[in-house]
Amino acid sequence: MRARIPDGAEVELFTSDLLRTRQTAEQVADLLGVPPVLDPRLREKSYGEAGGRPQEWLDRRFVPPPAVGERMEHDEGLAGAETKAALARRVYAAMDEILRRPCEHQIIVTHGGSLTFVVTSWIRMPIEAAGYAGFRVKSGSITTLHEDDFYHNRTVVHLGDTHHLAAG
Repeated sequence: MRARIPDGAEVELFTSDLLRTRQTAEQVADLLGVPPVLDPRLREKSYGEAGGRPQEWLDRRFVPPPAVGERMEHDEGLAGAETKAALARRVYAAMDEILRRPCEHQIIVTHGGSLTFVVTSWIRMPIEAAGYAGFRVKSGSITTLHEDDFYHNRTVVHLGDTHHLAAG
């Protein structure tokens, strides 16, 4: 991470407030000398009554979204579960706020499912279309997003890069 950001560059670090992302963010914060900003909008999707239960329990009850049609408001068969639309709206709101800040280097530590909406927000995909998007990455991977200074095009430079995990 340190090699990707020039020495002396201004850096901001945003993270989900859940334990596993906070732990990662704290390591990055120590490395870069910046405080992490906890933002619950960057949390993973809530699965309601499935929270804290084994994956097998969720798998037996989960109702997948339809291949076509309404996918964002789909009820997955779990009481209290958050829809993809609700997840997307809160992640998009967090991204809107983060990207309005003038800092050149911003780091976002979040969860796998939330990352899809970080990326779709970054490329300005309408939420309605994001129901068909899915960016699966390994835990601990780094996704690099860049906006050029001339055309202001937004690029996904690396998606789920894990080269740093192989070192050492």
